[in-house]
Amino acid sequence: MLRFAARRLGELAATLLGASFVIFGALYLAPGDPASFLLSGRAATPQALAAIDAQYHLNDPFAEQYLRWLGQVLHGDFGRSIEYRTPVSTLLAARLPTTLLLVAMALLLVVVFGLVLGRLGAVRGGAVDATVLVGTTLALGTPSFVAAIVLQGVFAVDLHWFPSGGSGTGAWQTVRHLVLPACALALYLVGMLARVTRSAMLEALGQEHVAAARSRGVPERAVIRRHVLRNSLGTVLTMGGLVVSTLVVCTVLVETAFSLDGIGQLLDLSTTTKDFPVVQAISLIIVALFMVVNLLVDLLHPLVDPRVALGTRSLA
Repeated sequence: MLRFAARRLGELAATLLGASFVIFGALYLAPGDPASFLLSGRAATPQALAAIDAQYHLNDPFAEQYLRWLGQVLHGDFGRSIEYRTPVSTLLAARLPTTLLLVAMALLLVVVFGLVLGRLGAVRGGAVDATVLVGTTLALGTPSFVAAIVLQGVFAVDLHWFPSGGSGTGAWQTVRHLVLPACALALYLVGMLARVTRSAMLEALGQEHVAAARSRGVPERAVIRRHVLRNSLGTVLTMGGLVVSTLVVCTVLVETAFSLDGIGQLLDLSTTTKDFPVVQAISLIIVALFMVVNLLVDLLHPLVDPRVALGTRSLA
């Protein structure tokens, strides 16, 4: 286990290094430049442009810019925001709690409803299974931004049960403001996890050891819990890694739709204004999170399902 973890950590570091190079270089292929945003359309003298380029090292060779930025990142310094004129780490520290709470609430909804619906569909069958299939099909066919619009229209505008936007102040108000965004963020993934759970449990129900347990008179609840659900957890865990990564990525759409002050909305605004340091920092954090989740799934999978050999790649 330790050797496998060490090898995977080395692979993670190498992959993250390659991703950092791609992230840093990709922004320079986009049209426009930060100096144009800073000038806000005003005419500028060559001296003013030179001063801006010197301040942000925009005219330095690409390799020099990348190595300087990488060295700063390794020391926890993501640079200074071009738009907000403040350190990027300060911006992230102020907005990250909102995003983390949103992802945690959405993940809770996905796990609870995804597992429950998947189990009901596989175990009950008949009309219950058909209802689950129809419901999950609708969920899978509803993008997050469409769910956000519908939820805002019904529960915020018509019924006035929840706020239509903003992050709120105080613990209770913050949670209340995040209920609709969390539902919009979780809807698609609830359908996905329910389908995966249902398929995995149906496959496990057809195994010979399940039939043998039933023939010995083992109660049905015990059969489902010990032999079916437990043998399905490996597949569900693998999908769980993908769920967490997808939640983080989709926060960009949901936070923008609900005007939440999280890193998803910050990424959207910073991309529009070519705020290089902010976009690079958030993109690198998302990539790092994706790889860390993938590593955790690889480490936990053999513990959940002993039939899986250590070192098998996950699908996350």
